[in-house]
Amino acid sequence: MSEPEVTPDAIMQLGLGFWGSKALLSAVELGLFSELAAAGPLEGDALRERLGLHERSATDFLDALVALGMLEREDGRYSNTPATEVFLDRAKPSYVGGILEMANARLYPFWGSLTEGLRTGELQNEAKGGGENFFEKLYVDPQRLAQFAHAMTAVSMGAAQAIAAKFPWQDRKTVIDVGCAEGMVPVQVALAHDHISGGGFDLPPLEPIFNQLVSGAGLADRLEFTGGDFFEQDLPQADVLVMGHILHDWGLDEKRVLLQKAYDALPEGGALIVYDAIIDDERRGNAFGLLMSLNMLIETPGGFDYTAADCRGWMQEAGFRESRVEHLVGPDSMVVGIK
Repeated sequence: MSEPEVTPDAIMQLGLGFWGSKALLSAVELGLFSELAAAGPLEGDALRERLGLHERSATDFLDALVALGMLEREDGRYSNTPATEVFLDRAKPSYVGGILEMANARLYPFWGSLTEGLRTGELQNEAKGGGENFFEKLYVDPQRLAQFAHAMTAVSMGAAQAIAAKFPWQDRKTVIDVGCAEGMVPVQVALAHDHISGGGFDLPPLEPIFNQLVSGAGLADRLEFTGGDFFEQDLPQADVLVMGHILHDWGLDEKRVLLQKAYDALPEGGALIVYDAIIDDERRGNAFGLLMSLNMLIETPGGFDYTAADCRGWMQEAGFRESRVEHLVGPDSMVVGIK
């Protein structure tokens, strides 16, 4: 039996994967998908003029997006795919391009220093070498903070809906999302379960952003914001606490502190839901989770992503009597600890 042919195809595709990534990120930056959503199918020259592109490579750019599955083309007219029509039109509430805009503006150049980060163990973003901390600057600019919070909502939307559907909320009455940003998780839970009340806990500048989303969902009578710093203050009490895309921001000591604070705030029988791009225990399958952990190297002094086994072990150390893991959507899973 002959051995299968070995080729460099996969190596080359991965090694040059940034070509396709940057083509998509530039398309989002240019507002290409929003333009097509508003105008409908357009011929190449008309689309080029609307986007302000030079004629030299505009056709290659558009056709590359067709080949990458991000655009459709028929009779010389370009249009969105069903997915880009829904998720990359800035005028739609389903828009997820906010996180891609941030990736284009910030993460793309910072990842160019990954090798240095791997050698030094030090972050590679704006704060590198004592520079200005991006997140501290973010929180003093209401407009940029709102944009960032909306991007985080886009990233968490699918997980929030899955948590609302998969967790046994019939046995609970209250929920607090710790590090809530706009509050997408409590909003989705409250929309799906009329008996649930609670809210979110985050730094005070996020309160008006949280209130806007909650009011727009018609939930102001059931969900409220509590301002504070989860390292400096006790966590609010509720039947269920949620930490979503939060725990991976911190080093091991801080992770343990946050889990202990959650345990202390919960009643007997209360539940903590931790969700992230949880790495599979064999550390072979969830490439996104492993790459997200490298992104924490780029962005934070000590943050890293982790396996379900890691998280369950930390929960046990904090005092949780039992825990389980359940897949949510895409790369995200939740670890549920019961006090």
